[in-house]
Amino acid sequence: MSTPPQPPQPADRPASQPQQSPQQPAVPAQPTAYPYPNPQSPPPGNFYAQPTMVGQPAVQPVPGQPGQFGQPHPGNPYAQAPQFGPAVPVPPSGGGGGAGRAVLWAAVGAVVASAAWAGGVFLIGGKGDSADLRGYSAPANMCSSADYSSFKTEYPEGDSSPTKTSLKNTALDESYCSLGLKKTGSSYADAYLSMQLDLHKKTDPGPEFTATWKNYGDSHTGYEVSPVGGIGDEAYLVSQDTSSGSSSSGSRYATLAVRDGWVTYTMSYSVYFTSYDQDKNPPALSEVDAWLKKDAKATLGQLKG
Repeated sequence: MSTPPQPPQPADRPASQPQQSPQQPAVPAQPTAYPYPNPQSPPPGNFYAQPTMVGQPAVQPVPGQPGQFGQPHPGNPYAQAPQFGPAVPVPPSGGGGGAGRAVLWAAVGAVVASAAWAGGVFLIGGKGDSADLRGYSAPANMCSSADYSSFKTEYPEGDSSPTKTSLKNTALDESYCSLGLKKTGSSYADAYLSMQLDLHKKTDPGPEFTATWKNYGDSHTGYEVSPVGGIGDEAYLVSQDTSSGSSSSGSRYATLAVRDGWVTYTMSYSVYFTSYDQDKNPPALSEVDAWLKKDAKATLGQLKG
């Protein structure tokens, strides 16, 4: 820990005045991870600021440099370390006259008003920052909880060993499933489907969700993006077809991304022509798009409880 700057020595005074010991600056506290200014210290210009203690010089704040918890103010080695809780004003010396009592009660009133104002701000702010989860819950097994019935006409064979994961955390709940889609008689997957639900409990995913999916075509070449209405607060359909009319090469891909409050859901389909039966073409993207919309809406309705 670095040594705090020493205060300058006081100038010579007349003999009739006793020499005062210089006030030592408060020892800085250990660095803290809390990045915000002390909420007990109102910003400059706030008329609710705590009253100055009688008999002590007022500490002038340095604009743009709020003090840290327990640390003297930058640029002022004499600044008092901020106290936790409002300071109790000291009545003026020299008796209990009416003027002294008026000053005392005015100071007490300012302290009470400051505490009530600060408490109201924190209560309102905490309520407004709560996660907007809309009643959704993340299942432990997304493969058995998601609806993908629209795909089962084309792919009636089930996947005996799908991949599923789940996460429960104070910041994020997540459920994921990835499975192979099989046509009748297929030994291996003819296409693939994945689904993921995220409950963002600490941060609003809205701005990043919009930036990612609405502008997906700007960051990925060859993809088409179209907004989808009627599902959540916003939804985007992202698709790509690289077959160029061929029935034996290329691929088709489609993802429907949905945001409902602080909850996001993605459902993705992909197929590669080389793994498909050459006598049968994969479904057109227009069909897949309709399946994704129907099943995503049904899944979100089930998980919303």
